[in-house]
Amino acid sequence: MNQQFIQSVLFDWEKVGRGSYLREIEAFQGLERLELDHPITFFVGENGSGKSTLLEAIAVAHGFNPEGGSKNYRFSTRDSHSELWKALRLVKGHRREKWGYFLRAESFYNVATQEESYADALHPSAGYHEKSHGESFLALAQNNLRANGLYLLDEPEAALSPQRQLSLLVQIDRCAKDGAQFLIVTHSPILLGIPGAAIYCFDQGKVHPCAYEETESYRVTELFINNRQALLNRLLKE
Repeated sequence: MNQQFIQSVLFDWEKVGRGSYLREIEAFQGLERLELDHPITFFVGENGSGKSTLLEAIAVAHGFNPEGGSKNYRFSTRDSHSELWKALRLVKGHRREKWGYFLRAESFYNVATQEESYADALHPSAGYHEKSHGESFLALAQNNLRANGLYLLDEPEAALSPQRQLSLLVQIDRCAKDGAQFLIVTHSPILLGIPGAAIYCFDQGKVHPCAYEETESYRVTELFINNRQALLNRLLKE
């Protein structure tokens, strides 16, 4: 039985403008419904395949600020989100999340700055700008990931070393086992390795489920590690 906060996403393409670039994204062609029946769901695919666009639309449709943060965040540095959220209907379960967060690598600085402006005596700032980028990014994630929460993470590995990615992996897995739901866009073969996660690939012209070993992140990493010299010789051959 599906126990997730967001159980599926329905698409009504009539609500997307006829001249919108969204209609040109190959993975979206014919997409009518996407099932979200696992505590952790990954979106993977090549740059420009539509995965971050969809994650952002789900976040906005659910009430999150387009640039990130919790539902309490209301600020806009630059409106760049697409109209896709208007075409989505989120099918929700009977459970309601106790907390939620939309974390975007590309707008992390803006969210950290806004967090400081929201700080007061009862809710002091975590001082994210006083840490290195990687340390502050991981700290923000660790301060906001908890049981029974809904989390949408867009390339959370961007600022993290492999060791820090493992730390994040452990926390995501722990929270998921405690009732949280995660939707994550990633290129990280480390994060993708979380056991039991669902993986949707946005390549090959459609959104489709795939196994860990079928992802490009895994295949390219495996190829490089196991055949590094031969691969480099071919790539760098003059």
